[in-house]
Amino acid sequence: MARAVEPGFSGARRRLIETLQDKGIKDLAVLRAIDMVPRHKFVPESTRHRAYEDAALPIGAGQTISQPYVHARSLELLQLTGAERVLEIGTGSAYQTALLAELAAQVFSIERVSTLLERSRTLLSELGVRNVSLLLGDGTLGWSNYAPYDAIVVGAGAPHVPPALEAQLAEGGRLLLPVGDREEQVLAVFTKRGGQLERRDITPVRFVPLIGAGGWPPG
Repeated sequence: MARAVEPGFSGARRRLIETLQDKGIKDLAVLRAIDMVPRHKFVPESTRHRAYEDAALPIGAGQTISQPYVHARSLELLQLTGAERVLEIGTGSAYQTALLAELAAQVFSIERVSTLLERSRTLLSELGVRNVSLLLGDGTLGWSNYAPYDAIVVGAGAPHVPPALEAQLAEGGRLLLPVGDREEQVLAVFTKRGGQLERRDITPVRFVPLIGAGGWPPG
């Protein structure tokens, strides 16, 4: 479990929670997770003073930590109860990974950038997060060893649902994926019913491209 945010950030953290509530986030478990996980630990020191703004921030390697509202809305859409096995595609800063660790029983997270993965591994260990497993690899291929997953959340935009992720989603499970082109997408929730995916579009978003065999080619 992540440790609570240090007192020096408590005012900024409280304002962020209030901002998320004003924007319609109602899931108390999600709000508690955001309250518990120290977002400032997951951003570079140069932007640490902005850690609790409702804004996306660069984290290096051409990647970003998403706007807190996007994280909160995504996690709310997953409707986690605490008993699920979750697959995360794109560990990135590991902030969402830590949030998922507060909300689910087991989290399996894949990252293709080795420097980000190693930084995430160190940080999660320092924070005492024990229910997360990390893998360096192509996230579009999923992690078949531990499938099926009750929920899959993808932190990058794809042209379509990667076939491997559809196959690894449990019946009744939910897959959260930004779908569109390289520049703009729609955040969509796919629910597997009768072996088929039912799609529900949520809101326009802008994510980095999902690179891999089941997504976009590099470059």
